[in-house]
Amino acid sequence: MPRYVVEREFAAGLVVPINDEGAKACLKVVETNLTDGVTWVHSYVSTDKRKSYCVYDGPNPEAIRRVAGKTNLPVTNITEVRVLDPYFYS
Repeated sequence: MPRYVVEREFAAGLVVPINDEGAKACLKVVETNLTDGVTWVHSYVSTDKRKSYCVYDGPNPEAIRRVAGKTNLPVTNITEVRVLDPYFYS
């Protein structure tokens, strides 16, 4: 399965409450992604909370855009990536 980095921009900043409401919101994204064979692996959020960089596994960029639309998440850019492990060379 291909792996992608999905860049997102949030003009007002991304706020996910650290409580049951935030957990439910994240689980809804996970469940919705499954409808198109997409898996959210993890994300990084900039310190100003205006950008996120999300690692996803999925069949193609179109599937990732489809589920983003279903969950009302913006997509600025999708880049297919491969792992570069510095310990590979040891």
